[in-house]
Order: sequence, then C-alpha cells, then structure tokens
Amino acid sequence: MRRRFVEGVVAPPVSESSLRGEDRVLTPAAVLVPVVVRSTGPTVLLTQRTAHLRDHAGQVSFPGGRCEDGDASPEHTALREAEEEVGLDPGQVEILGRLPEYRTGTGFVVTPVVGFVTPPLNLKLDDFEVAEVFEPPLDFLLDKANHQRQTMEIRGQRHEFWAMPWQGYFIWGATAGMLVTLQRFLFEHIDA
Repeated sequence: MRRRFVEGVVAPPVSESSLRGEDRVLTPAAVLVPVVVRSTGPTVLLTQRTAHLRDHAGQVSFPGGRCEDGDASPEHTALREAEEEVGLDPGQVEILGRLPEYRTGTGFVVTPVVGFVTPPLNLKLDDFEVAEVFEPPLDFLLDKANHQRQTMEIRGQRHEFWAMPWQGYFIWGATAGMLVTLQRFLFEHIDA
C-alpha cells in the first residue's frame, strides 16, 4: 500500500450517480481512511453514526467532516475530525496519501486521506456523533466479490450506489464508494 502512494498512481474517481453532470457548489470535507495495523491482519476503523443526527443518521462512515477555516489541508481536517469523533491520537497515524475527491449527492466534495494506524487504540467516542466503532478486515473490504451495486429510488429518481454488508453492518454510499476507489488504486492497472 505504501508503495502505491509513493508511486503517485492516481485512482479513477468514483462518485454517487446523482451528481453526474451537475454543476453546483460543493462543501469541502475530508475523511480519514484509518487502516489499523493489527498482528492478525490490517483492519479499517469505521464508525456507526448516532440515529438522531440531522445528516447521515445511523450510517456507517469514516471519521471525518467538513473542512474548517483553520484547517491547513485535508490531512489536517481528517486527523482533527478523527480525534474529535473517536479520540484517535494523530501521533498514531502515518499518512500515506490521498485518494481522488469523492462528490456526494448531499453536496460535499470529500478528500479521502489514507493512513496506517498503530495500535493500541485508546478511543473515546463522541457519543453525540458516534454510536460505535468497528473494524472489518481490510481483505474483506478490498475483495471485489464483496462489492455490490445496489439501487434505491429517492423522490422518483433511481440512484445507484456501492454496498458491502459485513456482519450486520451495512457499509454503503460514499464510504463504500471510497473503499472501491481504494481497491482500484491498489490492484487495478492505472496509468500515472
């Protein structure tokens, strides 16, 4: 993984179908794609958002959020948000690089920042935003056999999205789309 980021290979972007061809102002945001380096194999730290939130209630997501004026970079935003949401110490994160921006149907342009996380994790969840955290194996998330294309109808329009159900969790939408981008970045032939 580290080698692919050093090579400067660029993954093809994956966006939500509802934004194709649309021209509108999007809110900048960043997420941390935290790959936890476990002795049993790498995992990815994901959050289950609380059910009462106005945006993305109950959804599975990476730690992250909108960029603030004081953030020097998407990396800064991702690390700040991960510390605020789950108590992840930025000193435990080795930033590897960025994946292409991901444009969401909810009006955000998200920069996924990938980093290795060194255990042990002494997490403190922001119980207003985060109901729980869990760690699916990276191998599961990168296996194309686990990448499902699903559809739903919203206000009379059909929307396609990626999904990766895992042990009772429904990983879908932007989170799943960014994981598909990571898989393509790591394993598919891409011209730099």
